[in-house]
Amino acid sequence: MDLPRRSFLHLAVGAVALPIVSRIASAQTYPSRPVRLIVGVTAGGANDTVARLLAQSLSERLGLQIVVENRPGAGGSVATEAVANAPPDGYSLLFTSLANAIGASFNDRPGSNFARDIVPIASLVRGPLIMEVNPTFPGKTVPEFIAYARAHPGEINMASAGISNTTHLVGELFMMLTGTRLTHVPFRGGTPAVTALLAGQVQVYFDGISGSLEHVRTGRLQALGVTSATRAGVLPEVPSLSEFVPGYDASGWYGIGAPKGIPAEIVDRLNAEINAVLADPRMKARLGDLGYDTFASSPADFGTFISRETEKWAKVVRFAETRTQ
Repeated sequence: MDLPRRSFLHLAVGAVALPIVSRIASAQTYPSRPVRLIVGVTAGGANDTVARLLAQSLSERLGLQIVVENRPGAGGSVATEAVANAPPDGYSLLFTSLANAIGASFNDRPGSNFARDIVPIASLVRGPLIMEVNPTFPGKTVPEFIAYARAHPGEINMASAGISNTTHLVGELFMMLTGTRLTHVPFRGGTPAVTALLAGQVQVYFDGISGSLEHVRTGRLQALGVTSATRAGVLPEVPSLSEFVPGYDASGWYGIGAPKGIPAEIVDRLNAEINAVLADPRMKARLGDLGYDTFASSPADFGTFISRETEKWAKVVRFAETRTQ
């Protein structure tokens, strides 16, 4: 009777250990085929540009292609859902951004929950937006803009790239902290928003720094301030909004996530390789030209950062909803 019992116990232990051994073996051979990096915006924007720079350098380090796949829609929820439902084997990664932290306040797609279903892998970069106006606007500085806005409530049109988009919520944070009331005018993307600002159809827009940098440098748009807590290296002459609005701090950021359940060994491997890419002086310079600072961290620290951002922007979303009721 002892032999069959011992045999059963050996089989039971082996059955429990097999998935663990399988995951370790899988991590040791990872990656063995191309990896998808899913981006929740159309090709050509700042998100897509950073994603493709990373994919190219990471492909060289891993010796396999990282394929960028654009899945726009629903403020990034379409891309999040695609990755959340993919096998947790490291071959489907999500290009995460501030939009994911903002989107957590809505949760209008039951099949997609960023906080629940996506594991943080690595942070990448962060950079400010530019508070910019048409050169014909009477306010030439942030204090002048605030004074004009308080004297003309609701008369200044604020463009955005869409309702609840980052460019919208950053403007709502400005209103929340300054006690001003601007009229929100959403557009279908950043390009038409900039076009409307250039034409004087709207008066102010909070744009990603890479989207309007050349317009500011050529004088077609006037930068009043950058949204980060400190000045931007690419526009050192432009003040930070925090110099006039205490507590104002809003930076766009990008990172990498993966489906929940991905082996820790693969998470650590990806984090190490991505951080090595970010440490390359050539990559730092290229990202710096786009207005971004590299932002490397551990998976745990990136997760903590995302939690703080989610909590912060939930307050802004509640303010925006109350303001428009």
